[in-house]
Amino acid sequence: MMCIARRIAEADRHTREGDWIHAWGLKMFLGSDVHGKTLGILGMGRIGTAIAKRARGFSMNIIYYDTQRRRDIEGELGIKYHSFRDLLKKSDFVSIHVPLTDSTYHMIGGKEFSSMKKTAFLINTARGPIVDEGALYHALKDRVIAGVGIDVFEKEPLDKDNPLLKIDNIVITPHIASASIDTRTNMAILAATNLIYVLEGRVPPNLVNPDVIKVRPV
Repeated sequence: MMCIARRIAEADRHTREGDWIHAWGLKMFLGSDVHGKTLGILGMGRIGTAIAKRARGFSMNIIYYDTQRRRDIEGELGIKYHSFRDLLKKSDFVSIHVPLTDSTYHMIGGKEFSSMKKTAFLINTARGPIVDEGALYHALKDRVIAGVGIDVFEKEPLDKDNPLLKIDNIVITPHIASASIDTRTNMAILAATNLIYVLEGRVPPNLVNPDVIKVRPV
């Protein structure tokens, strides 16, 4: 959010390419604040909840949409439930944290972009096909929305001729949302722990299909 709102990637490219030849001006890479803005979270599961906790540090007004209303955490996190359409209309940042299913495929398309503020930013670190990339390209090119930060794509790796690569108001990363030393270490420990449980004949702590396992006595 900070990178796309403050145009960090654009400014970085501009400086590296030797284009910083003019005197500093008031409108030079003029961006948007994150502090105090409205963040709309699509999907208030574990990740959406973690995003909400971090956004509170920026004094953001946090709203969310989920198929199941989370009254249990609304008061704790100071978040408010909105319908999908209202969230799109009111948010300065829309951050996607829903799983990819038949119902969320191309959840964000042309109609949804048209519902958003022209000054709004979309953030997708969930799954690429949740966003219609063709509609996204036109929304960015025609300035229907202000910009996008995107870590996932409909086809990965990204094709070199993907038109999104030619757009300035976009921050693109190669599906690296979990790429920190701490997170990857914890992921490895989690996998190893589950493996040990299975080898010991116990139910692994992160089993997702308990109906297909027969646990033998230790």
